[in-house]
Amino acid sequence: MYSTGLTPKRHAECVAFGIAGGELALSAFLVLVFLWLHSWRRLFECLYVSVFSNAVIHIAQYCFGLIYYILVGLTVLSQVPMDGRNVYVVGKNLLMQTRWFHILGMMMFIWSSVHQYKCHVILGNLRKNKAGVIIHCNHRIPFGDWFDYVSSPNYLAELMIYVSMAVTLGFHNVTWWLVVTYVFFSQALAAFLSHKFYKSKFASYPKHRKAFLPFLF
Repeated sequence: MYSTGLTPKRHAECVAFGIAGGELALSAFLVLVFLWLHSWRRLFECLYVSVFSNAVIHIAQYCFGLIYYILVGLTVLSQVPMDGRNVYVVGKNLLMQTRWFHILGMMMFIWSSVHQYKCHVILGNLRKNKAGVIIHCNHRIPFGDWFDYVSSPNYLAELMIYVSMAVTLGFHNVTWWLVVTYVFFSQALAAFLSHKFYKSKFASYPKHRKAFLPFLF
């Protein structure tokens, strides 16, 4: 029997959820891959999809964003001690370590990422002509995809992406659920402010749309 690098209490919790050391290492690896893919996709969207106004963010916000993504990655690593044996087990028997929550988490991640990309394309196209050339930086009412339900579906998709990572970690990781909680409140606040702006600017703004959560808020 190999050592998982976990405390007896943590090991007992993992056994209760049917998660061995190798499965925990695989969960951490998948979440790190998700974070890597998410970051590169968002960079691509910022460079080639989104059309930004002349507004700028404070330097403190910019630095916080950089530090945040570094800390998020370290958070994942700190939750799953990965000794050499665990890495060997994951690399040697990858399919044997895969569990249903890994598959579910991956499907949720892809689903949420696709919808977030679609929403960013819709927002970007509001400021472009049919040839893809930027013609203005004005605000317009977006329609299509999750915009039919909420004002800021890109923020909702961001939340769902982090939830998908919590699922991939096996549902039970308290620390990651704290990260999800932070994302929920930060995105909900941004969505509420966007919703308030849309309603104040456009008298014809769809009344059935919620700010962040479909049919609720």
